[in-house]
Amino acid sequence: MRKRNLRAKFREFKYRDESTLNKSYLKYYPLVMRDMVKNYNVTESRMRFLLFAYDYQFFTIDHISESFFYNKLGMGEKIIYPLVKQDLIYKYFNRLTPTTHQAAMFEQSRYNYKVRYALTQKARLLVQRFYRKLEGEEQINV
Repeated sequence: MRKRNLRAKFREFKYRDESTLNKSYLKYYPLVMRDMVKNYNVTESRMRFLLFAYDYQFFTIDHISESFFYNKLGMGEKIIYPLVKQDLIYKYFNRLTPTTHQAAMFEQSRYNYKVRYALTQKARLLVQRFYRKLEGEEQINV
């Protein structure tokens, strides 16, 4: 045992035994994020948003800004609208789209609807690529 300790003193590093570890790939997060920003035309804050919104079928700006702990005005101006322009988010339900037949009959209330946004297929594929890179299934290109 003493011999092993002496050899370890001269090493730069030693990985722990994989059988005693759970997942430890989050250490590659900065590299993967840098890769995504550099190679896929998305900012870090917008990529973090896409990761957060990935499990939503649709969302309103009110809900997502509260859940993401982000200013509602900033969420629209800095995150949602630029992502719409990049075809990474689309309007799932438009403001003037009634949800029921009865709502469609009463036109004065149709302006009360909120726009529901959703991630496009392009955005979902981007998030999946992020996770593949993070888990070591795809190469990180920095």
